Amino acid sequence: MDYMNKQQDRKGQKKLGVVFGDVVLGVHGPGFEYIFSYVAGGMESLVVNGKEWLYRAPKPTFWRATTDNDRGSKFSFRSAMWMGADLFLKTEKICVRIDGEDAGPFRAPDNNRFLGEIEAETLTIVFVYTTATLPATEVEVSYTVEQTGRIRVDVHYYGKKGLPQLPVFGMRFIMPTKADGYCYYGLSGETYPDRMAGGIKGEWHEDGLPVTPYLVPQDCGVHMDTDWLQVRRSSVLANEGKREKPDGKTEFSLRFEKINSSFAFSCLPYTAEELENATHQEELPPARRTVVCILGAVRGVGGIDSWGSDVEEPWHIDGEQDIMYSFAIVPFNE
Repeated sequence: MDYMNKQQDRKGQKKLGVVFGDVVLGVHGPGFEYIFSYVAGGMESLVVNGKEWLYRAPKPTFWRATTDNDRGSKFSFRSAMWMGADLFLKTEKICVRIDGEDAGPFRAPDNNRFLGEIEAETLTIVFVYTTATLPATEVEVSYTVEQTGRIRVDVHYYGKKGLPQLPVFGMRFIMPTKADGYCYYGLSGETYPDRMAGGIKGEWHEDGLPVTPYLVPQDCGVHMDTDWLQVRRSSVLANEGKREKPDGKTEFSLRFEKINSSFAFSCLPYTAEELENATHQEELPPARRTVVCILGAVRGVGGIDSWGSDVEEPWHIDGEQDIMYSFAIVPFNE
């Protein structure tokens, strides 16, 4: 029995509504609406309880703003191609699975065969990206949407011989407005792989999006060994949302959770490139967005001899080795 016949037999038993548009794929359920863009090469909209959580499509991230030790050890020079890869990715392939089965051709005009909205228990869309590196490699990002609105995200970096060490590897989410703060269950304070000994595991709350006031802006705010992260916002860009909440103080949240292993994260008002381009704090732009990076690998910061020696080998990220990790995006009902 082919996919379309199976779909007819199962109709009425599914809870997800899936719509195959010409340039986007939409999926919705009680309290959530998600849009995946074939053009942008990723999730373009993540609406929970009427609130938009995305300003740009999430993409793999490879770069962290250069630290004092990176400058001293010339690491950023050796791995500079990863900054270009962080800025420019090519979407090589997209595939869609409905209830675990390949949906077949789904772009226009083939999308017309779906005859409107399709019902499903799960939707999986996979984006395969090619990096702007020499040699090039691929990153595969798979989103699986469940009936509750929970999204499982599986990320796979394919190591390639000849590629330099990475500063970080993970997924970057840019949110429309500056968050009021966040809470998480993980290690206290700012931690890195080689700076974890002082961290205490527990639940921690942070007001605002603090940026460490180094004389020269650089990477900061990483938290290792995290089980979950919950971001709080009370502001929106949409005018109709502002009219609903004129005081702008009613908070709403989105949660990221570990699946098998803990993750690292940063939650800042700037991208790595914005931090990289500022040579003094006053050169940073006004804080307007929230940049959340859910990281599967983080390079250590070193600091062995006044920020000059290379990071010790256990805390390197080998560009020639595969990196795989998973996490979940969970709609949060207040």
